[in-house]
Amino acid sequence: MIAAGFDPLAGTLGGLLIGGSAVLLMGTLGRIAGISGMIGGVLDGPVAERGWRWMFLAGLLAGALLYRFAWGGFPFEPSASLPLLVLAGLLVGIGTRLGSGCTSGHGVCGIARGRRRSMVATAMFMATAMLVVWTQRLLQGGA
Repeated sequence: MIAAGFDPLAGTLGGLLIGGSAVLLMGTLGRIAGISGMIGGVLDGPVAERGWRWMFLAGLLAGALLYRFAWGGFPFEPSASLPLLVLAGLLVGIGTRLGSGCTSGHGVCGIARGRRRSMVATAMFMATAMLVVWTQRLLQGGA
């Protein structure tokens, strides 16, 4: 995806909302706001846990729709085909299972809680992302 522009205010507000929702979820339900685990729990978790998981995920979608209607669109445009995006999503899903969590669970919640495992996992996410971007640019003739 290609970002249309950098808006520090929007980034700051988004970060505050992400952090605030993670703190609220931990404070009220004692749960970590890891999206991959949340989605997995919606599909095959305990029935008593599914309600809050659905509500949290619905809030994510509602926030995106609210942004779209308030500002007339999204600040990015996909730069890949739909099949490539689907494949990338499946690979991310496999990676979250192998890594026992995703960037939201490890990067936002785990690091904030001082978890060494999350620090290592987040470092690996970032290193892998940098390597993928570097390789893609190299193959496309850029630097």
